[in-house]
Amino acid sequence: MSSYGFAEPPTQATLADARRLLQQQRGAASDLAAQIRAAEDDLARIVRARRVTILELEKELEGVEQQVSRTLAYISHIRRLPQELLGYIFMFIFDDYPCCAWVLAAVCSMWRRQVLSMPKLWSKIRLVTTSTSSPDTVRLWLERSGISTPLDIEIYLRTQSPPREASVTQSRSSTATLSTANGWEWMDNEPPASTPDAVDEPDHDGGPAFIHIATHAQPHFVPVTAIPNSPPIHHHHVHTGPTPIYHEIVPVSSWHRAYSRTTTGMHWGYIAFYYLIQQMHRWERFVFRFDRQFPSINALKVMTGDAPLLREFEVSGGDPITSVTDWTWLPCAQANSKPNLQKLTKLTLQYVPFKWSSPMFTGLQSLCLRTVPQYTIALDRIVYIIKCNPRLEELALNIASATPAVLPMTQTTLEHVKSFSIGGHYLLGALLDCLALPTLEKLIVDIEARDPIEDMLTQLILRSDHPPITRLSLCYTTQSSPLYYHAGSGITSWQFLSDLEELQTLHVGGAPFEPLVAILGLPEDDNQDQWYCPRLVSFAMKACRPSHSEGVAKLVQMIEARNPDTGAMPMAVAGVTPERMRRLELHDCATLGLDVVRWLQGRIHEVVCTEPTYDSAGLNSPLQTYQYV
Repeated sequence: MSSYGFAEPPTQATLADARRLLQQQRGAASDLAAQIRAAEDDLARIVRARRVTILELEKELEGVEQQVSRTLAYISHIRRLPQELLGYIFMFIFDDYPCCAWVLAAVCSMWRRQVLSMPKLWSKIRLVTTSTSSPDTVRLWLERSGISTPLDIEIYLRTQSPPREASVTQSRSSTATLSTANGWEWMDNEPPASTPDAVDEPDHDGGPAFIHIATHAQPHFVPVTAIPNSPPIHHHHVHTGPTPIYHEIVPVSSWHRAYSRTTTGMHWGYIAFYYLIQQMHRWERFVFRFDRQFPSINALKVMTGDAPLLREFEVSGGDPITSVTDWTWLPCAQANSKPNLQKLTKLTLQYVPFKWSSPMFTGLQSLCLRTVPQYTIALDRIVYIIKCNPRLEELALNIASATPAVLPMTQTTLEHVKSFSIGGHYLLGALLDCLALPTLEKLIVDIEARDPIEDMLTQLILRSDHPPITRLSLCYTTQSSPLYYHAGSGITSWQFLSDLEELQTLHVGGAPFEPLVAILGLPEDDNQDQWYCPRLVSFAMKACRPSHSEGVAKLVQMIEARNPDTGAMPMAVAGVTPERMRRLELHDCATLGLDVVRWLQGRIHEVVCTEPTYDSAGLNSPLQTYQYV
């Protein structure tokens, strides 16, 4: 018998029996498979039924959990606060974060109602935008600020977006840092939130993660402030999250839809300034900055009228405006006009047209003027502007083109000026010769002087009765000038530094390296019997090239004298011991070498050194530098 239960070898009879058995086995397998399928179908029906039951239970649970959340929210401590106290908290946040209204309004319906009922929270407009963005953001912000709340406005218009990789992290006290939340950029590290008003304004999908708003052409004395961004135009509204409750939804007008379809930016300025100028009577502070000329820049021409609350006015461009002949705005107002600007104390105009006789130049405490290259002004008219503002505390002038005075210039004393910056045309040296600044603390000179300027500085110090100058900058910000027009390169004597006993910061550009470094070192010569600038703690040089190989040695000797080994005090001369230097910057000066830099870093807290390199012909290659920080 075989393992199959049949005789071996198979016969006709056994084969017939085997075929009958096979048929029976196949029938049994088919029956079992049918039973399995039926059982699986029953199981699937049960699972579907249970899943339906589970989904219904989950929905019921979700509803109960929402009820629990609403109940918890109702009994939460924050809801027990009176609206007056909640408003006080909002105002406390508003003091540090001017754009907090957009964030607070997106939290819940109750907070939104509270925020929309407080026009003060919308009174500080901080906007970084482009000419292809929606100008309706300005309208919405102004409408929510009410009808009588004073306005603090800062708008920065950029024509090109910086790269997404650009990032800057700085302290709030120096330069603001922007962070992006759904494309909106908030000033001073404000907390991110959802896009404000998804119904009123479309979302923004793009923009840099961190950017530092600044333009290369901005002068050092007027930094550019970072301010929030306006969303660009899209053809469809994109909603993020639940739609909040609105109390003053303004329909999108027909012109807005047309603007959305034609994002060329030709009319941004006309629309935005139409809304802004309508509220001119509420301006308390107005700052408008743009990186370069934009298509609708002529909208600024119609900025006229009364601004009885205005304290600060600024319009600054990164590039000069080319057409300056037919502007009729406030800085170009006729001398006999009398706009109501009685509270204006701070005025900044950079690369925009103005007239020296405008009534806007009266009663100021801070004045910053940077002229366009094609605008020429006589020196006596600059003096006229200065004399019309005897209460000046900050004065910054950068005049690209000047002519000699027509009327005689007499000495002008500015009793309150603490910060004075002058730059531009070489004739401004004559203006420097007629000023007396007895309370001056910060002096920046960046003129294209054709003669040595040390006599000008000496006479200014004597006329001003040795003012307490703590910061001095000479030609440090000049970026491109012929060498023989560099005021720093023409300084032959640094004796005037002996009169600056309170000087703490000194920045010099384009001056000979060795004489300056030597005079700040240990007094050794017969002509020097005292420490020069004994309170000096920050020293910076730019493009100050040594004339011989001893320049680096003199620098080391100067630092050795002022910053001896740890624990040792500098040598006292004539009873005076100098302060230890805390910061040293050398840009495009001498080639120090890594060993000298490391030695300097061991003596000084902060050392920044950018060394020039030279090609095989001995020529300087400014694009290749070694930087040690």
